Amino acid sequence: MNIYVGNLAREVTEDELREAFEAFGEVASAKIITDRISGESRGFGFVEMSTDAEAQEAMSGLDGKELKGRPIKVNKARPRSDAPRRSW
Repeated sequence: MNIYVGNLAREVTEDELREAFEAFGEVASAKIITDRISGESRGFGFVEMSTDAEAQEAMSGLDGKELKGRPIKVNKARPRSDAPRRSW
């Protein structure tokens, strides 16, 4: 299951994100989304857990918990088509 992780501190690394979720099971991938131009974290990312049960435990256990001084928001990732499109 793919999990959205929001309100990440800018200095959180993908390894630190992975470590936080590994307490709940096997992490298939951990990715922090970065700005295309500056390369800086955009403050959110995605973690993919191997099983839905582990993902549910991670979401329950980590939502609202602090990571590098900020309470993170953790929930099931929605498919990209559900998100409203921005026009610039």
